[in-house]
Amino acid sequence: MAVFTKLEKQEIEDFLKQYSIGTLMSFEGIVEGIENTNYKITTNHHDYILTVFEKRVNPKELPFFMNLQRELVTHGFDCPLPIENNNGTTINSLKDKSAVIISFLEGKQLQSILPNHCKEVGSMIARFTNITKSSKLMRNNSMSINAWENIFIKCKKERSEAYDLYLDAIEIELIFLKKNWPHALPKAIIHADLFQDNIFFKENKISGVIDFYFSCNDFIAYEIALTINAWCFDVKKGFQHDNYVSFMQGFNEHASLNEDEINALNILLRGAALRILITRLHDKIYHPKEALVIPKDPREYLNILKWHQENNITGL
Repeated sequence: MAVFTKLEKQEIEDFLKQYSIGTLMSFEGIVEGIENTNYKITTNHHDYILTVFEKRVNPKELPFFMNLQRELVTHGFDCPLPIENNNGTTINSLKDKSAVIISFLEGKQLQSILPNHCKEVGSMIARFTNITKSSKLMRNNSMSINAWENIFIKCKKERSEAYDLYLDAIEIELIFLKKNWPHALPKAIIHADLFQDNIFFKENKISGVIDFYFSCNDFIAYEIALTINAWCFDVKKGFQHDNYVSFMQGFNEHASLNEDEINALNILLRGAALRILITRLHDKIYHPKEALVIPKDPREYLNILKWHQENNITGL
């Protein structure tokens, strides 16, 4: 979450007139994240999240994200529920941008990660994909390997010595991954953005998952790869074996990977690392000066990529 579009109290009050969720009592911008503008708003009824969608989200795809969350809630999965306005619509307009109000989830993101947390996350992914693999909703992955290449080309236009280390590594890895990317692995709708700030915990148990705006139909094993990189590596200490083992134990309680998925995992882990490396580099180069959020360091994912180039996680 982040704050790119600044809102005044009156603007939020006027927006809330479209809803029957009470009178605005307070509001505050949520700085974490990099994609959309988010405010926590409190009415005399409940707490909610107001999201204003920025350039990276295609307004035409918003119904998919809203319907996905509704479908998950229907199946008992803990995630925000989109709130309808008085006309029965969930996607509305604020300052000429698409905006929604969703229910507020209790809990907080973790400040430190332990193996038992990773087991919770692995279990959650299995339950999530067990629901979504039979969903009729469909959205292609807008951040697939072809998108990585397009972002890389854009980054090269701003080439400077400060970014040479990243650009050289990305170029070599892209060539390798395009030749070796797997096909025909089991698919489901995946979240594709399960970082610590998108998973809330309460008393060491997951209380909910937020920010579904990268969700898409893709390999279940790719979701696992993205999440291993986010939860099983420490910036200072590197790969955390106990976290990885616990993560897979949690997943295996409700699902399992087949032989093809296991054999492809190293490639998917490298691709998952490259995907975050490229987008972090892009956000560092093209960071809006007026944004309140601080861009994340791409070096972390360059180090994760190098680790996977030298190690095969399934053999540990």
